[in-house]
Amino acid sequence: MDPAERNLSHRRPLLAAICALGACAWLGACAPHDGDAPALGNPEAGALVISRKACGSCHTIPGITGADGQVGPSLAGLGERHIIAGTLPNSRPNLEYYLLHPQEVVKGNYMPDQGLTARQARDAAAYLLELR
Repeated sequence: MDPAERNLSHRRPLLAAICALGACAWLGACAPHDGDAPALGNPEAGALVISRKACGSCHTIPGITGADGQVGPSLAGLGERHIIAGTLPNSRPNLEYYLLHPQEVVKGNYMPDQGLTARQARDAAAYLLELR
């Protein structure tokens, strides 16, 4: 082994570690994320989304001022229900999906697409699932 090759061979583990750290940093920076949003949603932010999107014009929703609508079902106790939208098992991912795509889940139902972002749906679901 010539001196130049020996000089590189003892540095290979260090170079590999630097490359691995660089790749991790690069991949982390490129991965989609919602800033500091909690993975399970923020119920307080969800209450604001629900209020701003006027969900209470169709639904009765405990804790939301003026949410006394009679077109859609009451959302009181939603966190204890077994089924949502008449078709889906009640789970956080299913509720988020329904909030994002109500017409895809139940074609022709009265609930319109509200144009929510994934973060808004996650936060709204966090609020609604706390309703017991």
